Amino acid sequence: MNKTLQILLALLFCASIASAQKIKGHVYDKKSGEALVGATVVLDNTGKATSTGLDGSFEIKGVAEGPATIRISYLTYKTVVQAITVLRKDNPHVKIYMESASKDLGEVTVRATASGSNERDARRIEQNATQVMNIVSGRAIEVSPDLTVANVMQRVSGVSIERNSNGDGQYAILRGMDKRYNYTLVNGVKIPSPDNKYRYVPLDLFPADLLDRLEVYKTLTPNLEGDAIGGAVNMVMKNAPDHFQINANIATGYSQLFFDRNFTSYDASGINHKSPYDLNGSQYKATQADFSKGTLDYTSKKPAPNMVGSMSIGQRFLDSKLGVVLAGSYQNTYRGSNSTFYNSDVVGTDAYAKITSQSYRQYSEQQKRLGLHGKLDYVFNSNNKISLYNVYVNLKNQQLRDQVTTNYNNSVYSESNGNNAELVYSTRSRLTEQQIYNSTLHGDHKFFDGKFKVQWSGVYSTAKNDVPDNATVNLNALKTGDQIAKLSLVNTNPIERRWERNTDEDKAGYLDLTYTVKTAGDNKIDFMAGGLYRDKQRSSYLNKYNLYAPQVPVPGSTTGETRSPLYGVDFQNYTDLNLEVSNQQGGVNNSLTYDAHEKTGAGYGMFKYTSNKLEIIAGARVEHTDQGYNMLFPQGETRPTGSQVYTDVLPSATLKYHLTDKAQLHASYYKALNRPGFYEIVPSKIVNEEYEERGNPDLKRALADNYDLRYELFPGASEQLLVGAFYKRIKDPIEFTFQSDATRPQDIFYTPGNFGTANNYGAEIDYIKFFNKIGIKANYTYTHSRITTPKKSRRINETTGDQEAFLVNQSRPLYGQSEHIANVSLLYKDTKKGWDLQLAGAYTGPRINTVSQFLNNDLWQKGFIQVDASAEKRFKNNISVFVKAGNIVNTPTKLYIKGTNPANETIKEKLVSNGQTLIRADYYGQSYLLGVRYKFN
Repeated sequence: MNKTLQILLALLFCASIASAQKIKGHVYDKKSGEALVGATVVLDNTGKATSTGLDGSFEIKGVAEGPATIRISYLTYKTVVQAITVLRKDNPHVKIYMESASKDLGEVTVRATASGSNERDARRIEQNATQVMNIVSGRAIEVSPDLTVANVMQRVSGVSIERNSNGDGQYAILRGMDKRYNYTLVNGVKIPSPDNKYRYVPLDLFPADLLDRLEVYKTLTPNLEGDAIGGAVNMVMKNAPDHFQINANIATGYSQLFFDRNFTSYDASGINHKSPYDLNGSQYKATQADFSKGTLDYTSKKPAPNMVGSMSIGQRFLDSKLGVVLAGSYQNTYRGSNSTFYNSDVVGTDAYAKITSQSYRQYSEQQKRLGLHGKLDYVFNSNNKISLYNVYVNLKNQQLRDQVTTNYNNSVYSESNGNNAELVYSTRSRLTEQQIYNSTLHGDHKFFDGKFKVQWSGVYSTAKNDVPDNATVNLNALKTGDQIAKLSLVNTNPIERRWERNTDEDKAGYLDLTYTVKTAGDNKIDFMAGGLYRDKQRSSYLNKYNLYAPQVPVPGSTTGETRSPLYGVDFQNYTDLNLEVSNQQGGVNNSLTYDAHEKTGAGYGMFKYTSNKLEIIAGARVEHTDQGYNMLFPQGETRPTGSQVYTDVLPSATLKYHLTDKAQLHASYYKALNRPGFYEIVPSKIVNEEYEERGNPDLKRALADNYDLRYELFPGASEQLLVGAFYKRIKDPIEFTFQSDATRPQDIFYTPGNFGTANNYGAEIDYIKFFNKIGIKANYTYTHSRITTPKKSRRINETTGDQEAFLVNQSRPLYGQSEHIANVSLLYKDTKKGWDLQLAGAYTGPRINTVSQFLNNDLWQKGFIQVDASAEKRFKNNISVFVKAGNIVNTPTKLYIKGTNPANETIKEKLVSNGQTLIRADYYGQSYLLGVRYKFN
């Protein structure tokens, strides 16, 4: 090839490069103006294609100058074909508007509102909502690292979670208000709690993949139940889709904890869910044969892999009039924790607690979580629709806790003398089954050309908690240097077998009426009225038996000396023991066996004025409560039966001012209450773990005035900026504190009480922004609260020289409230290549975990950061592979006292640092999950 030809070809190549241009643009929904994420953009006859990013943008490179045709397609939208001209430079930005391709049903309205299953719909629901709320969409839940609703909750601004014993989230704290100040809804209907003590619902019961979206209400309107000072959680379950859909996944994984140690378990198959008393009557005398040996037969080995799976299927029939959706989820996981707990006591006139013993605990838990839900809805015409919804969730937790306690506070203990100590070994096997069932029949009707609307619901719900044959075994040992003497059963009642159960049953009816009046222009006023009636019945039962092994002769003794049986000598396994029952007729005659009721009647009236710029919602709710209990086996309590009857008027007002189509101000005031739980008002006495608990029949409801102001900006699809402030003034807040018995001051018990007036205020910011394939979700909440409660202190009387106790009022934050809460999630989405990646971090600041009876000795939980991650890769044929990783940095839960006692400096574990004393540390390990998902749309 000669030089002239080479030069010519080079010039032609450079010219072609110079003529190649870029096409940039955005794709929007024609009706709403929102950007469409994941739309396919094809340049005809070139083989060039791309997809829109998280902000609806696209870019095609290397396009030749001249006329061209682009083709845009998106699921459920009509394909758009548009001719363009590619210029040599400065090509204009292309804007494409797409129309929905949904079937026109004429007068039949199937979906009155967006489902909220995707990010775009979730933001629109937030924007249009009457109350201040935050929403997590179904798609966001699907690609998140979270398996349960409780863990999803931690991603919401202003929300922190309490962990259970294996590190998973269990309860939500909204805006610094403890879990007791919130309630839980399923599809807008309140559900009862299976908790054996309180009325709040453990959110780890619910598999996250059953949800269409998760709503968190931060303010109330009169048509919502009034007992939510902190807020409310509404789980909106999957609805019937417009066309046939299947969504299924299966996954397996493991917990890092059990790479490092074994999983200890027992045989629960033979557990009898009824005690000998239940089966044979009050006169029956139980023997060892009445108790299963499986709960005392322990095995230690590596657990099987975790298994998780779910499936939903739905379609509409009969010309889209009949909708059907069925969904189920099953999770079988092995979790646990390694925990060190330091028991402490305030001695004499010491300012801070002295450590008295150390308990090292290993938890091994197998969790079987089942969720089922189904919904039928039938659209008669545009004016009449009816639906039947059923949901059932069940959580079985088979837990074994191994514990060894070292007693520091005795004459045997000595670090300087070979680490001598008294030891107590304790093993507890506990099976807990919690379940909730809800069935709701609901109707929507319109009359007079849609001016008059009637909505009604009939609801039946039950919640059950069953802890059958909870077994605990205690052994004594003496440690001398590195040697541990033979373990012997404790002398008195070393084995306890305990049955607990409770049931809540709710029957409720709801009615809501709306009449719409058109005013000048497009303005209108909706007048609304309605109410509810709920009859809640609760039963609670506790029965326990104490077993012991008879003394055995001391070998070689000539005086008939006996001793407790020795492990490894007199028995090799607990199942070898010949046991006797010390209380053969059981301990059913206790104060925690009771019946209770709560009958609630409510009515409300409100109006909603709507204009182009302004929405005003105002009205009041009246709630009448009749709550009472009847102790079936009173033990000398002065009030074995009791009741509280009261009526509350709860006004509220909400104002929304639309600054632009995408920006608005949202202000709210509402009054709310918090009722005591049944367990809290029954004057019972029960020893749980390290202390005695007592009910308080004089406990009053708490009332609160709540104020909110929020600026809301929704600049594009799936994007938002929310900046708000809130203030709550709570009268008679309910807090648990340690108290001294009036007649026996040395007897300390944990009990609820009302404490004056508390204030809680703060500010929060919530930001979601997308940059083509990159997205960020971030929120931060500052909360400050103050409550004043009496605390005990001690001093020396200068006159008598004797020690005396006195009370001091101390101000502190509300129980469970963190001053700082923050979340940051980094997202990556490539629709064309099928990638979804997420790295999520959540920070929860220090908060009070346990309120001490002593001045300055509250237990605080250290602030912590939890990091989780997830990834999904979609392939052809509707298949995708996903991974989820939880607690990546193995964040522990640590409790401490803000102070030090010089006596604790000698403990070898070095519990004292930076003026704080460590009381507890729980480590949970990482969790990993790998799965496959199938979607047919």
